[in-house]
Amino acid sequence: MQAFIDIISEEMGKAFETAGYDPALGKVTVSNRPDLCEYQCNGAMAGAKQYHKAPIAIANEVAATFADTAAQSRAADAHRCVFSSVEAVMPGFLNLKISEEFISDYLNEMAQAEKFGQEKTDTPKTIMLDYGGPNIAKPLHVGHLRSAVIGEAMKRIIRYHGENCIGDIHMGDWGLQMGLVITELKHRQPDLPYFQAAQAGTEEEIVYPSEAPFTVSELEEIYPFASKKSKEDEAYYKEAMENTHRLQEGDPGLRALWEQIITVSVTDMKRNYANLDVSFDLWNGEATVQPLIPPMVERLKKDGYAYESEGALIVDVAEETDAKEIPPCIILKSDGAALYTTTDLATILDREQNYDPDEIIYITDKRQELHFTQVFRTARKTGIAKPGTELRHIGFGTMNGKDGKPFKTREGGVMRLETLIADINEEMRGKIAGNPAIPPEEAEKTARTIALAALKYGDLSNQASKDYVFDIERFTSFEGDTGPYILYTIVRIKSILSKYAEKSSALTDMIKTAQSPQEKALMLDLCQMNAVMEDAYQNLAPHRLCAYIYQLSNDFNSFYHGTRILAEEDDEKKAGWIALLVLTRRVLETVIDVLGFSAPEKM
Repeated sequence: MQAFIDIISEEMGKAFETAGYDPALGKVTVSNRPDLCEYQCNGAMAGAKQYHKAPIAIANEVAATFADTAAQSRAADAHRCVFSSVEAVMPGFLNLKISEEFISDYLNEMAQAEKFGQEKTDTPKTIMLDYGGPNIAKPLHVGHLRSAVIGEAMKRIIRYHGENCIGDIHMGDWGLQMGLVITELKHRQPDLPYFQAAQAGTEEEIVYPSEAPFTVSELEEIYPFASKKSKEDEAYYKEAMENTHRLQEGDPGLRALWEQIITVSVTDMKRNYANLDVSFDLWNGEATVQPLIPPMVERLKKDGYAYESEGALIVDVAEETDAKEIPPCIILKSDGAALYTTTDLATILDREQNYDPDEIIYITDKRQELHFTQVFRTARKTGIAKPGTELRHIGFGTMNGKDGKPFKTREGGVMRLETLIADINEEMRGKIAGNPAIPPEEAEKTARTIALAALKYGDLSNQASKDYVFDIERFTSFEGDTGPYILYTIVRIKSILSKYAEKSSALTDMIKTAQSPQEKALMLDLCQMNAVMEDAYQNLAPHRLCAYIYQLSNDFNSFYHGTRILAEEDDEKKAGWIALLVLTRRVLETVIDVLGFSAPEKM
């Protein structure tokens, strides 16, 4: 099904062509002056230089051409006429209003079509989405919120478009941090079998516990303790480095302990991400690609890409067109240790070998931009990434407190993610407490549903690259540009439909032509659904979906307050309005599902 705005542009193109001009000049946009018109075309302005004519002269000719053909079309069949008026205004704009009949016809077709008539992708892409990025043995904190929420929304946008999207959490589960945790566990519980070496000359195997000898809370306390101690105690640091080396060399006891650390940490991560309705297809970490690193490094050296500089192994990635200096990409440190760049390159290699992606997208803090510039250039230069694979980094801004600084607890520490979720759940429980429409047994679930919408919408409604202020009071408000306001609109529609269904079993009538400016504005919003979804996909911009459903909700509520829907005595008119409400609800519910939250039945 052709997008609404494309049909309008095509019709304007025909009018330009009939008047003797390039049909490409007929491109139409949504009006930035809705008080004057619904859509506008600036083609006459663009064609003035090409045709050596004043823009208003071109606009007048096009408008006159349209007037002739439109009169004939309307006389034959009003439903075939796209525009109700085309007006040329100085200095050469074309102000457009859309025919009510055309709008209702389009919406009825849209309501019957799969996915509202979105055109199917003929050749779906395979897109790998790298988001999440938590570290093993550390608690998820507020800094992990944006990556999870933005990444999940982008994954759903990509899948809605019809592409094959694979989400990978890409955990930090290797390196010195693992050595530090293992070392501290050994100091605290030296008798654990993980630290007992098999005696030479015996065939007896060491049996390791099936359950971890620690909890996730203990792990989360151990890492910062060990990290701090390693900076103060040189012998402790050397021991941690030695344990890191033994782990990476395959020591069976340390490997078994490491696997227990992974299991406990990942179980807790899955619980926290489930509270955000965030999921991943792959739970891979840096350890997954460690076997690929030695042969990859050897090839880079053999092929002349990597060379030693001050003891480190590097690849030059600077280009002549660079506006600022781009340092070389370090592959190995002077002590031979791999870095994040090494692991990321090996991960690209692994993804190319196992998934053959068309695109790999990384969603991280925008301060990692230089890192990904170095990694991507190295991957392309050395052939690690195939020529047709697009590598893309989407950097997001920070979540700040009302003081404009990164969000902290009241005591000034970094807030755990589960604490933030609990706080916003508690805030919402207080807001719905005592609401007679919500049975007590449903209150907790309803509060969590609305709180999740408040949290996600509060983040996603901001452009990803921008910093924003986390304001729990504003985000949980039932008024204004908030998630609860969107949900309240959906619940209001559900309530009307439920009351209508009590007296009529039919919810399948056709949408009629608009009877008021408010109804027409709502209908025009709905017509934009497919174009907005396409725009969100092309730009991977969840905030544009948020802006769309906020506008749609506003226009629905204006229509609702100005129309006595259930009290209408004309059954045919009422049925048409109900059909319009059904489509509005479906569109709103589809978009919030893509954004990663849902609506309750009551609120």
